[in-house]
Amino acid sequence: MMMTNDDIETFEALDWQGKPIDCVQCLHQDNHAETQCQLQHACVLDRYALRIDRFFRWNPVTAKIYLKHPYFEVRAIAAKYVEVFYLPQLVSDDDETVRWSAAQRLTLSQLRLLRTDPDREVRIRVATRLPENELKVMVNDPDYYVRTIVARRLPVGLLTPMIDDVDREVRAEVAKRIGPEGLRQMVNDVEVQVRLVVVQRLPAAQLSLFLHDDDWRIRYEVAQRIDEKLLAGLSADSDLAVREMVQMRQLRVPFNTSNSFIPCGVQS
Repeated sequence: MMMTNDDIETFEALDWQGKPIDCVQCLHQDNHAETQCQLQHACVLDRYALRIDRFFRWNPVTAKIYLKHPYFEVRAIAAKYVEVFYLPQLVSDDDETVRWSAAQRLTLSQLRLLRTDPDREVRIRVATRLPENELKVMVNDPDYYVRTIVARRLPVGLLTPMIDDVDREVRAEVAKRIGPEGLRQMVNDVEVQVRLVVVQRLPAAQLSLFLHDDDWRIRYEVAQRIDEKLLAGLSADSDLAVREMVQMRQLRVPFNTSNSFIPCGVQS
């Protein structure tokens, strides 16, 4: 069962080491007196992130003194509230959660330092934030999802090196955006998911390249748009859906391409 905020409010006030929290020994006793913190609700000493976050939300000016705290959650949440010129010291933090939190707000010059961070989540954040014209250095990132983001954002003219990416998800993203010349280089991709994107984007005049494709879903797409003079090449297709589409077009049955059939299990 998912834990709710109300559930957390009932939990005992323990610090990150499991010890009871003593407000008397806290640096922020005055905050407590002024209702700027509250045990089991808004407390920087608590082990629960929600309570720590509330404390910094109520007292953002205190965030800078917690960037070296031994508990990673405190450092990561402090990074959300501290002034940006304090963030560079977190670029080399030992915990990936802290670096990820910092990456959301770092200035561009500091963000560049995290392009080769050992943690994929950090690099995903970097790939999302970097200017498009600086993503070229990440096209060979070891993580497929980082490269997927790069393929979505990289300037179209720089996508060619990603045509042969080892991951089909990345190549599918490339196929959605690459220019006509690059698209033609992808017609023989081994994955139907990629070829389906290619065939949907190619002009009708070039669809004959897929007349004998091994996958019926590709041939079905061809049957919808290829020149009627070339439909005969699919009239004896091994797949019923393809033959029916050919017959519909030969009989000039109206077909709304905006409601094009999408084969089961293949994303449009």
